[in-house]
Amino acid sequence: MTMKAYLYSKCDTCRKAKKWLTDHKVSFEEVPIVDAPPSKEELRRIWQTSGLDLRKFFNVSGVQYRELGLKDKLPTMTDEEMLDLLASNGKLIKRPLLASDDTVTLGFKEDELEKAWGGK
Repeated sequence: MTMKAYLYSKCDTCRKAKKWLTDHKVSFEEVPIVDAPPSKEELRRIWQTSGLDLRKFFNVSGVQYRELGLKDKLPTMTDEEMLDLLASNGKLIKRPLLASDDTVTLGFKEDELEKAWGGK
């Protein structure tokens, strides 16, 4: 599977990640995360591949996160409820989200991208 880069064009961090991937000649399929967020099942697969806590997938600095009061709600939500919520609104997902069959990175940290995608 080609790596999917879930990006938001108005996000500086996403633009940095896209430039990094392009500069490092990493092959990827760009997916507009707001217009075409990953489905619940795609998110489940990405989350399980990542080994991360599902709460790490939330964009905690986003307006919707604050408006929905998710800081207080997430601790009592089930995984299924969190996956439903993430799949319903791409702006709730931490970005950039880069995912292949065996590798997942969240956010933009050059050293993490180098470790995960630099040698591919």
